[in-house]
Parts: sequence; structure tokens; C-alpha cells
Amino acid sequence: QVQLVESGGGSAQAGGSLRLSCAAGAVSTCMAWFRQATGKEREGVAAVGVAGSTRYADSVKGRFTISQDNAKRTLYLQMNNLRPEDTAMYYCAARRVGCIPASLHYNYDYWGHGTQVTVSS
Repeated sequence: QVQLVESGGGSAQAGGSLRLSCAAGAVSTCMAWFRQATGKEREGVAAVGVAGSTRYADSVKGRFTISQDNAKRTLYLQMNNLRPEDTAMYYCAARRVGCIPASLHYNYDYWGHGTQVTVSS
């Protein structure tokens, strides 16, 4: 069992930035961020895989950056140029096994409890 604990959520103005962190109980080479807005289905945001490969949802490309610090067992999501439509609960996820390439379509085994991001216009 891998415990995942997200932090860094909060409120921001449109155009602002936030940095989410996900502290993991163990290193995983296949991790991702997902989000779920009220009344909507969960959607993938960004994923990182073996050798640092990454994937992004089209809606966040060029604005969000996923990164991983294995020494700290921490996954990050740098979110810039935020938009009101980025408002959602953000979840960290991890797989038991590594993945090549990174993908938002794998079945992730472990999930955090989420951190809320609210962007106002």
C-alpha cells in the first residue's frame, strides 16, 4: 500500500499560479494528477513515467508542469496562468509498476484524498 498525501491547493486569481505537492510513502515511477470539478467526471491532468516521460491533457498543455523528486518521494504540479475552469479537487495517483510511456489512461492503483483548487475570475 502506498500512501499519497496532497497539499498546496487553495485559492488563486485567474492568471495566477499554484504548486501542488504529493508526498508518497514509496517511490513510484508512474504517477499522475487527476482532477474532478463539481458535477463533472474525473479527468486526467498530467502524468509522469519512467525516464521522466510526461503527458498532459490538452487543456493544460503549456500552463501546467508535472515533475517528480524521487529523493523526496514527492510529485509536483506547477500550475501557471490559471483559469476559472481549472477549479476542481486535484488528486495524486500512482501505479504499483512503472510505465513506459507516461499515460493518463492507465489504471492507477493508489489515490490520495485530494486538495481543492479554486480559481476566481
